[in-house]
Parts: sequence; C-alpha cells; structure tokens
Amino acid sequence: MTQAKPRFRTIEEYLDYDDGTDTRYELVNGELIALPQESRQNRKIASFLFGAFLRFGLPTELLVIGTQIAVSSQEVTARQPDFMVLSPECADALEGAKSDLISAEMPPPDLVVEVVSPGNVGSANYDRDYVEKPREYAARGIAEFWQVDPSREVVTVLRLENGVYRSSEFRGSDYVLSPTFPDLQLTAEQILRAGSDR
Repeated sequence: MTQAKPRFRTIEEYLDYDDGTDTRYELVNGELIALPQESRQNRKIASFLFGAFLRFGLPTELLVIGTQIAVSSQEVTARQPDFMVLSPECADALEGAKSDLISAEMPPPDLVVEVVSPGNVGSANYDRDYVEKPREYAARGIAEFWQVDPSREVVTVLRLENGVYRSSEFRGSDYVLSPTFPDLQLTAEQILRAGSDR
C-alpha cells in the first residue's frame, strides 16, 4: 500500500513533519521531494570550499553545509544548497531559530553554492539547477550564487543586478572572480578538482 505524500502550506508545517526515517527532503511548491543520497563529489567540493573560506579568514559561524533556505516559488519552498556563506545578520538570526532553516523573514546569505547535478538541457536536473534555483535565489535577494558544474568543467558566478542574475564562467586556471569576496584566490580547477579522485 502506497502512502500519499503530505502537502504543506507553510514552512512551519514542513519543519514539524517527521516521517520516522533518515530521508533528507527539500520542500518544493508545498511537496516533499526526497533528496538523493549526497554524492561524495558534492561533499568533497563543499568541504573544500568550507576550508578555503576559513583560510580566507571568515569565521566558522558564517560557513554552513546542510542548512536549508526558504525561497519564493509558486508555493512554499525550501532548498538545501551544498554550501553557503552567511552574512553576519543572517548568522545572528539563524542563531536563535528553532531549526536549521533560513526563513523568509531572515536576511539572505552572502553566497550560495550549488554543485550541479548531471543532466542535459530540458532534463529535470538541468531545469532545477539552471532555471528554478537561479529564479528562486534571485527572488530571495541572494547577491551571489555559484553553480559548480563538474560534468561541464565550469564554475559559473551569478551576481544579482537589479533583481536579475548576470553570469560569468570560469574554467581551468581562471581565477573565480567573486564580487562579494574579491580577494579570494581560487581557480575553477581547484574547486572542480576537489570533487574528483585525481
């Protein structure tokens, strides 16, 4: 017998939900979407970035892996990026929260990083990573969003200008130019190689 998935009208309903399993979910348009087992590649890239930003001089309380963020969509939605750099105001707001979710009332993070899932144009993975998430993160007011795409060997930096993302692509030995962290010295190859077995 198949059990119907619950629908949620609010983030609070979603946060209170427990199906008794260890399944990780994102909330997309009010519906639970089971996240696939986190790939080793995604974890390695997120861990590398955590360490790189720590060495850059940011305090650990601003660096997060596994925290969700409420975003604007057709209905209630919460995404779980691979890595985020919080603004000090966002970190302060999250400190007193009852869950590890950046709610719509909280200030946005300074930077969101997504490791893109493999998929061709028009596939569900491609549409989620290249269409839906940029639209949602722009509407949320996130000033900088990185798409790390190992299969295409590119790091794309999207910067928010007048409510729309403008993108720049970085490959190989190109230094990834971050508008928020202009002194960061990371190449696309360093980031992409962190997720490989080379």
